[in-house]
Amino acid sequence: MASSSSSHSPPPSTSVPQLMKREEPIRNWAELPPDLISSILLHLNSIEILEKAQKVCRSWRRVCKDPSMWRKIDMYNHGDLGSMGFDLEIMCRHAVDRSQGGLLDIDIWYFGTDELLNYIADRSSNLRSLRLIMCYPIADEGFVEAVANLPLLEYLEVTYGSLSRKSLKAAGQSCPNLKKLRLNSDFNPKSYNNELNDKESLGIAESMPKLLHLQLVGNSLTNTGLNAILDGCPHLEHLDLRKCLNVRLEGDLEKRCTERIKELRCPDDSTADHPYGFNI
Repeated sequence: MASSSSSHSPPPSTSVPQLMKREEPIRNWAELPPDLISSILLHLNSIEILEKAQKVCRSWRRVCKDPSMWRKIDMYNHGDLGSMGFDLEIMCRHAVDRSQGGLLDIDIWYFGTDELLNYIADRSSNLRSLRLIMCYPIADEGFVEAVANLPLLEYLEVTYGSLSRKSLKAAGQSCPNLKKLRLNSDFNPKSYNNELNDKESLGIAESMPKLLHLQLVGNSLTNTGLNAILDGCPHLEHLDLRKCLNVRLEGDLEKRCTERIKELRCPDDSTADHPYGFNI
């Protein structure tokens, strides 16, 4: 019987030829449209823009020089001024100059002088918001002179600073549209002079009738000062009295606060959600 040989061909391949992967084009940051660059820069604070972003390329520097980029100046830093290698006050002045009078909102952290504050006020008459956090060198005289040039101010914050009754009264009189005030400090348990304890609250009561929001964390005011604020600020809706340990919210004063104030934080309420801690 004849034997027949059969040839065995390899089974057809089931693999699909691998397609060439398209290489992602290398992004040229200099070619981004200006509005997209602006959107990126809005996620940075002013120090990061001046020290880093504007040095990326010419197109970024051009956007960084646009006055519209400087409607808000945020000089946030960690307070380690000696290790920065640059002068924050000079940098802040430069940022104010770039705004060309259009500055609306400025936050200053851990530095600042009377001279700087007046430099800002002299060139920013449209300013709506001024936040001074831990700016200890700023004194009453410089503050009073500055706020006299800020008639449109609506929001003022002074945290871990010291302002007299005169300064707060000047702020209220110079800034008739003031609606939000934050005046935060460390409570001093050794302060027994009620007249001194209420100096800030009386300055507020005497000059800020349009106030809607008031935060006084760690303030030394007493019930006398609180009653004065309730009398002088009839539109007050939000009141934060955390760590105001001279206040006794009871009886008629407690009733007055709970009936009038929409959002009330009491002296013994937790400060865990406060951005500056206040672990007193």
